[in-house]
Amino acid sequence: MRSWLAATAASVLLLSPLAASAQESADALNAQQRHGRQLLAQSCGVCHLPTELGAKTYGPPLTKAAGNGDDAIMREYITNGTPRMPAFRYYLADEDISAIIAYVRTVPVAAASAR
Repeated sequence: MRSWLAATAASVLLLSPLAASAQESADALNAQQRHGRQLLAQSCGVCHLPTELGAKTYGPPLTKAAGNGDDAIMREYITNGTPRMPAFRYYLADEDISAIIAYVRTVPVAAASAR
C-alpha cells in the first residue's frame, strides 16, 4: 500500500505544471552546460550565487553578460584570477572552465538580479 501511495504521489508531482516547467528548463541545457552549472555551484557559488538569508555576495552575479560577453575574458578571469578572485588554473581543467563558461552564457541577465 505504501509503495502505491508513494508512486501516486510521485506521479502527481511529476505531472504538476511546476515540475514540468522545471524539467523543461533543465532539459534546455546540454551535458556540458549542466556540468558547468554543477561546477559553478561547487567552485564559484560561495562568491557569485545569491545566498538564501540575504547576505551579500563577494562577486558579481554571473550571467551571459559576464566578461562583457567575451568567453576569452571569462577564461582569463577563471584561469588566472583577479585581484579579488583566486585563480582556478590548478583546480579546474580546461574543459571544466569551458563548461562553466558554456553554462554562464545561458543565464539571462534579469534572472540573476531577480534572485
